[in-house]
Amino acid sequence: MSAGATGQAVTRYNALYEAVRTRRTKPAYRKGLDRLWYRGLVRLERARRAPKWLLREAARVDALAPEIRACGEAALGERVREVREAFRRGRHDAETVRRGLAVVREVARRETGEEAYVVQLVGALALYHGRVAEMLTGEGKTLTGSVVAPLLAWRHRRLHVFTVNDYLAARDAESRRGIFERCGLRVGAITQETGQGERAGVYAMPVVFGTPKQITADYLRDQLRLGPAGSAWAARQGSVLGLGASSGPGSGGGPIVPGLRAALVDEADAVLIDEGVVPLIIARSRGADELAPVYAEAARMASKLDEGPDYAIEHVKRRAVLKRRGEHRCAQMFAEALRAGGDPLWKATRRAEELIRQALVARHCYKRGQQYEIIDGRVVIVDEFTGRFLADRQWEHGLHQSVEAKEGVEVTADRETIARISFQRFFRTYRFLCGMTGTAADATGEIEAVYGRPVVVVPTHRPVIREKRATRVFRTEAGKWAAVVESIEREHLAGRPILVGTRSIASSEALSERLSARGLTHRVLNANFDADEAEMITDAGCAGAITVATNMAGRGTDIKPDASALAAGGLHVILTELHAARRIDRQFIGRAGRQGDPGSSQTFASLEDELVRQYAPGLARLASGGSSEELTGDRRALAVLGSAQRRAEARARAGRAGVLRQDDWIDQHLPGA
Repeated sequence: MSAGATGQAVTRYNALYEAVRTRRTKPAYRKGLDRLWYRGLVRLERARRAPKWLLREAARVDALAPEIRACGEAALGERVREVREAFRRGRHDAETVRRGLAVVREVARRETGEEAYVVQLVGALALYHGRVAEMLTGEGKTLTGSVVAPLLAWRHRRLHVFTVNDYLAARDAESRRGIFERCGLRVGAITQETGQGERAGVYAMPVVFGTPKQITADYLRDQLRLGPAGSAWAARQGSVLGLGASSGPGSGGGPIVPGLRAALVDEADAVLIDEGVVPLIIARSRGADELAPVYAEAARMASKLDEGPDYAIEHVKRRAVLKRRGEHRCAQMFAEALRAGGDPLWKATRRAEELIRQALVARHCYKRGQQYEIIDGRVVIVDEFTGRFLADRQWEHGLHQSVEAKEGVEVTADRETIARISFQRFFRTYRFLCGMTGTAADATGEIEAVYGRPVVVVPTHRPVIREKRATRVFRTEAGKWAAVVESIEREHLAGRPILVGTRSIASSEALSERLSARGLTHRVLNANFDADEAEMITDAGCAGAITVATNMAGRGTDIKPDASALAAGGLHVILTELHAARRIDRQFIGRAGRQGDPGSSQTFASLEDELVRQYAPGLARLASGGSSEELTGDRRALAVLGSAQRRAEARARAGRAGVLRQDDWIDQHLPGA
């Protein structure tokens, strides 16, 4: 069974298990069912492991090392030219691939001092053959990508390497430049700071590092500028954007992005799954927002309504529903606004009620310090997956303006959407796609279904000895936070570095206040302090260091415990709340115990956590009986947490499936769109 088929089988298997378990309530039956489910899941999971042929090929590449290492600089350069020409002439047989990997491995060793382990060669081979490789945190994904990237660039002529942020794109392009140049390849990076005049030159290089946002935006601008030749649509869009048929930065008015040939995606689950359904939008401002007073008035009216009698909030769907009494009270307020000389829009009842519902959603479902922050008098969105600011993004359909009105800041003008494309559809446009991440196995079925890419789990170089402590569950959030602080203090006294993960900026700052009150010196890493990120990550591995972080520390960070920290037991990771996907929990926990180092992790949760309140409120009430504050070991409480997380994952999958259906319809009926 292929890895992709295995992922689909696991998804179906879990769904069947849930369906049967909900109909069978006897404890004895459930216990037996759970045992059978676990055994079956173990058998299915084994099929995801690296195929034996990949292990054999990696061993053969490794066997070439003595021969290649004995080459002088001139001889090695000649070997590089030989394999490069072989690839360019279309020779892609197994022997050429093996020699190509062996040569590039030696080039990387001489340029960086790092020699790829055999398991990294397994990962490189998986990437070369179009797989998504799961390599645990700390297993050297950057070096793995560096070894295989020249082969992909030789074979496909152009390679785009995607990372999750501009910092990593610029860092990796520069730190790996020596490898690519010795392989006869120029390399560049596309970031927010790259000027429009420079972009065409960078894209002309064989290897380009960048983020999905930057490269997709340039691709979408190309489609707008070039469009169907001579059509009125192309002319109109070109004039809107100031992109005439011959005004593009590309030579001769051609595309900036010369072709989507091959893509290698780092942190593939984050880019392809979490961000996959996010639309990239090209928009223009409509100028001053004449509706600013209306949004402010809607926020004032919404504050007068009573939750329950007047309206209901569906937090999971982020939707407000007006009840009959609420509609009646709104009608009265609309009439009062008109009598006071308010905007004529209040006469249009349906539109006016939509503004009120939007204001209620902004009031109840979007919280400062969670979904957004106020920076320099502006509402700035916080990415819930990475914990970083998205300074150039806005929510659509007036939601952003409703949040601004709620916060009392200047209401910015809504933007007119000119073109949009989902990242999911964009990545499916590449002729060749591969990726690597630390947590792909949990999304195997989805990656196979959407992108047609099998997932391969690469074995670790050294056994993982990280200690996973039992999850501690509490009835209330207050009890949980008190226990978190006590645990931090205990580990700190033992001389261990501690990384504490929180789901939001607000939670990180609230925990910071508790630690300060306890006299514990610490540092906070969230979007407000991103300028100090590199320094904080470097210091986070020092013995006794306490770092409180949002998801910013969950990906792309390398926390290296010093000798004293390793002697004390290594890095200790504390999760203060479950995330909406197990993959994110695993990413954060993976900061500890890298490359066989000692380390440990523990999760703290409560029945009042946001995930439980949104996805399993009824189950939480059933499990909260009794008088004990701590519910650790209570199977009902653990079942509530597991159910809430599974429901969150299922809802996210359903949303992504809806976008996939829409993308498929567009490809089928509007192939030129």
